[in-house]
Amino acid sequence: MAFGSQGLKTSLSIGLGMAAGLGLAMDAATAAEQVVLTYGSLSLEIPITELDTLAETGEASDELTSLLALANQEPETLRTALQTPMPVNSFVASFFLNSPPGERLLDLVGEAVQPTSGEDGSNLALRSAIIASAVDGEVSLLEVLKVYPSPDIVVQGDRLVEVYNQVYGMIGPWIEGLDF
Repeated sequence: MAFGSQGLKTSLSIGLGMAAGLGLAMDAATAAEQVVLTYGSLSLEIPITELDTLAETGEASDELTSLLALANQEPETLRTALQTPMPVNSFVASFFLNSPPGERLLDLVGEAVQPTSGEDGSNLALRSAIIASAVDGEVSLLEVLKVYPSPDIVVQGDRLVEVYNQVYGMIGPWIEGLDF
């Protein structure tokens, strides 16, 4: 059976949507619940729900406020890093993240976000989380953390802004002005 370009696009979109949905269902059972937030030698294990609260309301728990104060960081900086969306088409993201430039992007993001075990395959977990969170047409760090397929994640807070800027510098010119 031959597909025209529209039929192929539709079939690929349906297949990717089904795969993303399956990935979301599977990730729900293993999605991260805790984040080890580090700033240099300082660290704090906190539930993702606390990061969600910070992103939504701007309010940080006493422990998180203390960590940020010791690290000389403003809660608003972390809030911005957590919730700033980047437009991403999940179909395009899937293809891109499975290419050499995509692997480089995963390596960059992996400098700031990785499983606590430091296990190999963290790029695979990160790729899965980015694609799953891109289903709505955009990706934020908080969305990626919520679907990251590991019970615990290390987030190096002191690297977040630098990594975001590197990633945006790498793909920003390609996505600016695109309507997803």
